[in-house]
Amino acid sequence: MTETAARSKASGLGHKGPSFLMAVPAVLFFGIFALIPLIGVVVISFMEWNVLGSPTWVGLSNWTAVLFDRPFTWTALSLTLVFVVGSYLFQAPVALLLGVFMAGQQRYRALLAVLYFLPLLFSSVAVGLTFQSLFSPNYGLSAALPFEWLPNDWLANSDLVMWVMIFVVGWCFVPFHGLLYQAGVRQIPASMYEAATIDGAGRLRQFFSITLPQLRYTIITSSTLMLVGSLTYFDLIYVLTGGQPADAVRILPLDMYVTGFASYNLGYASVIAVILVAIGLTLSLLLNVLSGSSKMDSDKAGA
Repeated sequence: MTETAARSKASGLGHKGPSFLMAVPAVLFFGIFALIPLIGVVVISFMEWNVLGSPTWVGLSNWTAVLFDRPFTWTALSLTLVFVVGSYLFQAPVALLLGVFMAGQQRYRALLAVLYFLPLLFSSVAVGLTFQSLFSPNYGLSAALPFEWLPNDWLANSDLVMWVMIFVVGWCFVPFHGLLYQAGVRQIPASMYEAATIDGAGRLRQFFSITLPQLRYTIITSSTLMLVGSLTYFDLIYVLTGGQPADAVRILPLDMYVTGFASYNLGYASVIAVILVAIGLTLSLLLNVLSGSSKMDSDKAGA
């Protein structure tokens, strides 16, 4: 062994790949701001606590009450399911088509891409207040447009408010997912489209035979963020609707807030929070397994 090799081995420079020490800041950050608070929430879920007094241990009483003695929990779960599925069905195709469109090389598309991205820069409170005014029965769409078939109060209508929420949330977050798809499309080799054009494939055939297959991992990532992210929306929905009507808008994150900070029952609220975390983790792992992301190959396979 030469002297240089011996020094490299002694100093650890001979190891391949990054050192574990590089992950320490991220692990510490995750532990302090995610893992420790999560453990605290789990502990509180076994206690009775109204914020003002001292928490007392009640065991599984909170869990049995939330899951079996509180009918609204299942209503909130069903509303959450509708919201998550509806948000995905709205955001996924719109974001995909928008991303493919923005990936073009024309200059006007670059300008439109900037405009499309603006909703993501606005705060949730600003967006909620803006759309609240837009759907107001006094000076909103219904009052401004001379169409009698428009609903008078969008946000007080139990049949409409869920779809209004899905639209507003989609309006905010479609640009982010469109940006993911734009980046994914620009990574596809142009030679694949050139060969397809020579073979006589049209734009539609190229989209389904080249673009979609090459975006499969981007679709997996975007879908995971959409579905799991839909379980965390609170601020925008709360500002937009104020939590009313409860039987139409009170999805689990909103129900958790109302239970904990309006009804002052942090034990019940912690149970709902743990249920949300469990649903999010299960959904994420399920998508990971079904998509086969653990066996990912190169995006450019066959290029």
